[in-house]
Amino acid sequence: MSLISSFLQKVCDCLLRKGTLSLQDITRYAELPSKVVENCLLVLIQHNCVQASNTLLEGGFGVAPRAVTQYVIIFENILHRLRFSKFLSIVSEQHSAECVELLKVLFQHGRLTLEQILSKKNQGMLVDFPGNPKAQDALRASFGGLVEAHYIERCPTSEPYLAPFSEDNSLSTRTRGPKSAKLTGEIEAKEQGAIIAATPSETDRFSFIADIGNDVVSEAETGRNPANILAGEKRKHDSVDMNTKTSAVVCEKKILWRANFEEFVRRLRHKACVANVRTRLDGEAATILNAVLEVTWRAYRKVKTENSVPLSVEAILEEVMRSEGRIMTLEHVRAALDVLGCRPSTRGTDESYSIDLKNIIEIAQNDEAESIVLKRYGRNAYRVFRFLAKAGCLVHADKISDGTFIEKKETLKILYDLWKDDYLNMEKITIQGSLQPQFLLWEVNRRSLRELIFDEMYHAAINLSQRRDYEHEQERKLPLEKQAGAQGKICVLESSLMKLDDALMLFHDF
Repeated sequence: MSLISSFLQKVCDCLLRKGTLSLQDITRYAELPSKVVENCLLVLIQHNCVQASNTLLEGGFGVAPRAVTQYVIIFENILHRLRFSKFLSIVSEQHSAECVELLKVLFQHGRLTLEQILSKKNQGMLVDFPGNPKAQDALRASFGGLVEAHYIERCPTSEPYLAPFSEDNSLSTRTRGPKSAKLTGEIEAKEQGAIIAATPSETDRFSFIADIGNDVVSEAETGRNPANILAGEKRKHDSVDMNTKTSAVVCEKKILWRANFEEFVRRLRHKACVANVRTRLDGEAATILNAVLEVTWRAYRKVKTENSVPLSVEAILEEVMRSEGRIMTLEHVRAALDVLGCRPSTRGTDESYSIDLKNIIEIAQNDEAESIVLKRYGRNAYRVFRFLAKAGCLVHADKISDGTFIEKKETLKILYDLWKDDYLNMEKITIQGSLQPQFLLWEVNRRSLRELIFDEMYHAAINLSQRRDYEHEQERKLPLEKQAGAQGKICVLESSLMKLDDALMLFHDF
């Protein structure tokens, strides 16, 4: 087992360092036999960590272009594997225990058909599930609920065609930080291009048909009662019913499914936003934000959403009472929306509210940045950074010194330290005249700050993980009576890691 893990690690390391590669290139760089690399790629594809694509490579002079299968590693999906416990916790809050067990099967085995999922779920059970249609139908219904909630999706195309990369068709993608700038440009464009080309349409991703008992359940259900069908329509209805049942069989035996990490990330981001509002503002504002996000989740088509869908006060109040079980009045809802900075928009006689999610996330990101500045540079640097973050524009050092009550000499030293580490921008302004004096103006470097903090938070997460693993190794060497104390230290590290990961969601893909 350790040998297989070593081979997988070599292939992953090769793809992470080199970017998109063919099987031949991976074999050469990883210095492994071709068959071993092929098996490793199959395992990584099975667990949604690698995406294959076909592309046309130009040949040399007089040589015709040739089709090549290339492989790109999906870096985020590897990191998501560390969040499986969080994902399961989200599902357990909203769905049954059966749904959690079905999702565990997908987390453990990667992409599977529904038939394979049911088979693996039923293994080791005392009840004869294949001979128990009701139990099987219950599992299908639970699976359908997960698809409807977008926690499970159809797998992408196995090897889509990807046009040859050029600077003209490159995709704009953010970096993972200054230290990983070499992974940007062509490498990240190829990564995103392969993923986008393989992703099915929104309708196909969550299209599910199941044959449950005597009914065929699908998103295209017409709701017509067979008893009300006229005699002249009988043959046509039977034909449609047969085709639908055939589609349900194909859906169960042929179509591959996988966990939809994008939906889990969106849910975690919303949880982080609600937690930030609860700490920064109050509980009622957090309750209203959570209700708005829950009632409008279907309207979001991507993780990065800047504004919530407009809702009436009545709709928000109804969702609060349904989900939270709290008794609130319209005045309470309006007051909480006002605290969140929402202003009503009127269309005709209807009054609706939309929450500025981008602003909430930016404030939360600033809080994280200020926390890092405080720990790394001290309280005076924290005051300088906070002053500039609130100003949101270029400011002279004298004004910063006066606004923060810090001596000018120390203020300049702090500004240079923060500028050197890319927290601030500096601009030189020359006044036209005989002496032509120069002034230095400063502002928060918002263009690179998010990437910088994101990169540093990941480095902190790596350090915590390594320290936790080290403590685990030390614990095994201790006698049983002393292991309890070591476990307490490990729990603290794991708790810190979980909180850090919650904060990471605020910077994910934004």
